[in-house]
Amino acid sequence: MSLPPLVEPAADLSIDEVRRYSRHLIIPDVGMDGQKRLKNAKVLAVGAGGLGSPVLMYLAAAGVGTLGIVEFDTVDESNLQRQIIHGQSDVGRSKAQSARDSIKEINPLIDVRLHETRLDNDNVMEIFSQYDLIVDGTDNFATRYLVNDACVLLGKPYVWGSIYRFDGQVSVFWNDHGPNYRDLYPVPPPPGMVPSCAEGGVLGVLCATVGAIQATEAVKLITGIGDTLLGRLMVYDALEMTFREIKVRKDPEGEPITGLIDYDNFCGVVSVEAQEAAAGSTITVDELKDMMDAGKDFELIDVREPNEYEIVSIPGATLIPKDEILSGRALAQLPQDKPIVLHCKTGVRSAEALAAIKAAGFKDAVHVQGGVTSWATRIDKTLPTY
Repeated sequence: MSLPPLVEPAADLSIDEVRRYSRHLIIPDVGMDGQKRLKNAKVLAVGAGGLGSPVLMYLAAAGVGTLGIVEFDTVDESNLQRQIIHGQSDVGRSKAQSARDSIKEINPLIDVRLHETRLDNDNVMEIFSQYDLIVDGTDNFATRYLVNDACVLLGKPYVWGSIYRFDGQVSVFWNDHGPNYRDLYPVPPPPGMVPSCAEGGVLGVLCATVGAIQATEAVKLITGIGDTLLGRLMVYDALEMTFREIKVRKDPEGEPITGLIDYDNFCGVVSVEAQEAAAGSTITVDELKDMMDAGKDFELIDVREPNEYEIVSIPGATLIPKDEILSGRALAQLPQDKPIVLHCKTGVRSAEALAAIKAAGFKDAVHVQGGVTSWATRIDKTLPTY
């Protein structure tokens, strides 16, 4: 959908800016007017990770005058496979500060504003109100619905992207001119149904493709050129190297967004059944180690996927993927004569599996809080994390 320019042009460009952006200036559709609009624009990136990296780098190179970054995390070595705005020397640093330094190296003319905080109901409206456009690169549903609802309430457009393994999705949402995120996804998927990138993985270069599309859409919105993805969902399959388009329309029966809600509760990070099952049936990795050292007879079951098990495992664990348990196919493999201890990567999937086997009659089963990640960081630090 073609839209008017999002911001007014700046008063002028300096000689340095003319030299730097000359390849934009000689494009008739951009020209001086478009570049002045980019200079005057204020864009906020929610996250400086896999998608935020190419978005921030390309918008900085394009001359977007003010870039904001909402990011509370620190750089981990596992980020470097896809989060190209960070480098080896940044491991352990604030992601926001690392991203700022990379942006300044790309383009020292950019004003970078950091919001080193977790985005929530208490700060989202104040932060978003400072910007013309929001670019969302988060990987959890609670934050996506929070971003959407805040943008609707403030009348702001935002560019959304999503990645998982080899697949990417991109769209533009702007409730004043078309659909918002809830028109595409009225309700979140059931807890545990859609793994995060941390659980399911992502091809690193997928971030470049999806993030570049997001940055392109941001430039188009700011300058008013071309047809945006408002009302369209672009679906990318990296393995097949295909793009397909799905029309997105406003839901005439959709509930109006009148305020912010409890997004963790709305998205149910862990299902009610899993929460109830885990209550009183959760042990720590220290307790698991004590059980092992005492020679207690129990069955330790790893409910992750086989490829995760190959990366790292707790000694003595038997692999039975969660889906095998939830479907009931693996219940016959579970011992009846000894306690069962379940674990996964962090404790979410094992809680879901715990609910299923408790429902099947294994009342004494427990699961391990923090999973193999906690084991590797607290018990055996020679093991890798992922």
